[in-house]
Amino acid sequence: MDTKILLDAAKKFETPLYVYDLNSIEKQYNKLKENLNEIENFKIHFAVKSLSNISVLKYIKLLGAGIDAVSIEEVKISLKCGFSPNEIIYTPNGVDLDEIKEAFSLGVKLNLDSIESIRDFSKIYKNQSITVRINPGIYAGGNDKISVGHNKSKLGLSDDKIPELIKMEENREIKVTGLHIHTGSDILNNSDFEQGIKKVFSIAGKFKNVNTLDLGGGIKVAYFDGDSETDLYSYSKVIKTEIDLFKKVEGRDLKIIIEPGKFLVSSSGFFLTKVNNIKSTKEQDFVQVNSGFNHLVRPMLYGSHHDIINLSNPNDYKQEYDVVGYICEKDTFAENRLISKVSKNDILCFKNAGAYGFSMSSNYNSRIKPAEACILNGKVKKIRNKQDLRDILKGQIDIFKS
Repeated sequence: MDTKILLDAAKKFETPLYVYDLNSIEKQYNKLKENLNEIENFKIHFAVKSLSNISVLKYIKLLGAGIDAVSIEEVKISLKCGFSPNEIIYTPNGVDLDEIKEAFSLGVKLNLDSIESIRDFSKIYKNQSITVRINPGIYAGGNDKISVGHNKSKLGLSDDKIPELIKMEENREIKVTGLHIHTGSDILNNSDFEQGIKKVFSIAGKFKNVNTLDLGGGIKVAYFDGDSETDLYSYSKVIKTEIDLFKKVEGRDLKIIIEPGKFLVSSSGFFLTKVNNIKSTKEQDFVQVNSGFNHLVRPMLYGSHHDIINLSNPNDYKQEYDVVGYICEKDTFAENRLISKVSKNDILCFKNAGAYGFSMSSNYNSRIKPAEACILNGKVKKIRNKQDLRDILKGQIDIFKS
């Protein structure tokens, strides 16, 4: 982290501000490729939902990645960024059939996750190739909100529906050419990955046309010094073992897709805020910043940890603070956090803010969204303007206007 570059960005573009180091994204991309190098046929697809700025997407395209899209809007943004339809996997959940039809018309790869949507699709498009998202029945992930592969999850096709899917393929109603699995985010235990990977490989043998397995994302990154992270070497070994076993038993080669989001962009992101005041009470010192959970909701929503650095005074003695925002309810970024002595107008930096930061931001309290910038080869460039009041009012209709 280059403190001077970030301070210059805060001065040039104002705060609050999201800044992404594109070279950090490339480093993470290459790290994943190197750890998967024993797998002969694999491709990395970036999970757009984590960070959808077009400049970032175009940079990720230059690295050679494909796209994991979960909405028709993400599909269209990716196409505008130059990704070809066959580089985009569209994985909707609970959407109207019209959205699936539109995605199909755009030529992207469909990854459907319920027998109901597959039935509806097959009635219109006979014997078309699709990928199917499987619910592995595994509880894994950093917390309840991001564990999405257990038996009670709304996501994925459950075991009891697989016989019907097999019958549909036998009747030439559908052609299953790929299977997908995603058990959750921030998965630490490789045994959780192993269970899911073995599950999807075992199901693949039931479908004669399957040539691709999409193993989703969920790779855990470290959020602070000493934090745990996924063992990529062991993760890769599990995949390689299952590939070799499948080829031996089924006589088929499989293409493997990995869908990282947070792994690629989390550590690249820095969220910069200005200190409005230090409010002292008998119990606590509150650092009040010019932002809130409308801009960075993860600490409130998930209880996520983001290291906070005082860029303006990084080397002073540390004091204990609660860092809070300006939203009209509990709006806490960090409690009892040791930070180098903070003064009014200091610039604070929230680390690991590249994933699900801006993309989950809102206009709650009618607050405007911040600007975004990127660092490329030591230079900072703005990649999104901050909003103004016109953006909030746009689309509203005044029925009382004369």
